Amino acid sequence: MHHRTRHPPRTAAALVAVLALAATPLTLVQADAADAPAPAACDVLSPGASAAAEKAVRAACTQLGVWYSWGGGHGPQPGPTYGQVDPTDPDSSQDPYRKGFDCSGFVRWAYAQAAGQDILDGNAHSQYNSGRVSARFTAAQGLDPLLPGDLVVWGSARKVHHIAVYLGAGKMVEAKESGTKVMVSDVRLGGDYFGAVRINAEPGQGGGHSTWGTDVWTHTEPSTTSPRVHKFTGPTAVRIECQKHAQSVTAEGITNDAWSYLPDHQSWITNIYVKGPAWLDGVPTCP
Repeated sequence: MHHRTRHPPRTAAALVAVLALAATPLTLVQADAADAPAPAACDVLSPGASAAAEKAVRAACTQLGVWYSWGGGHGPQPGPTYGQVDPTDPDSSQDPYRKGFDCSGFVRWAYAQAAGQDILDGNAHSQYNSGRVSARFTAAQGLDPLLPGDLVVWGSARKVHHIAVYLGAGKMVEAKESGTKVMVSDVRLGGDYFGAVRINAEPGQGGGHSTWGTDVWTHTEPSTTSPRVHKFTGPTAVRIECQKHAQSVTAEGITNDAWSYLPDHQSWITNIYVKGPAWLDGVPTCP
């Protein structure tokens, strides 16, 4: 005779325990979801910035999710535009159909909102060398001296190729590359990170002067034989501290011995390439 093992009837307490055990995996899934990191905030993330710089940050943050589009944002007025195909980047094939910004078009638009005028037209290199720059920071200085609204850049003195808006706390908002949308990122300090500039975006303020011509270099001294410092790829607004008579230069069919000192670039430029008379009106003589 075979004896069957008899199980005691399940009590109410036992049923409760079984149900609790069955519910455990659901509870763990919910906890995992709650622990997932939240998307990085896009806002002014540290104190100390000017009101205009904070306004530029908050304007930039309204564009999260807008397409990167190579050449986008460089229309007659600041704002998103359809882009172009970048022949060096296969991912840009759809950019002519995507309305958005490239990195400098994005920075241009954000600061136009802050200043109430188009103060940073041009590419990343010309923005880095703008007459609106009030302070410069090298890569070696890291992020410690930076404030929200500063523009962080990658490249070299010869060519800055990427620019983004610093938020504070090691974060930035950028139009990064084809195939992506405007996003918040950690500042990438490796590679060819070049430093940052602070922009004077107070409405109505400007450099007051402009260069002309293409591929115009500044020098460490008022002489073409001194080392080169910065190259203006095209007309650029500049701030001039003073001018002096020094080496006579002949270029573009013009001869002039006047040179201007550009404090934002800590270098000299022949007045031949500064719009205006040979000796600039209203600019003091350097001591």
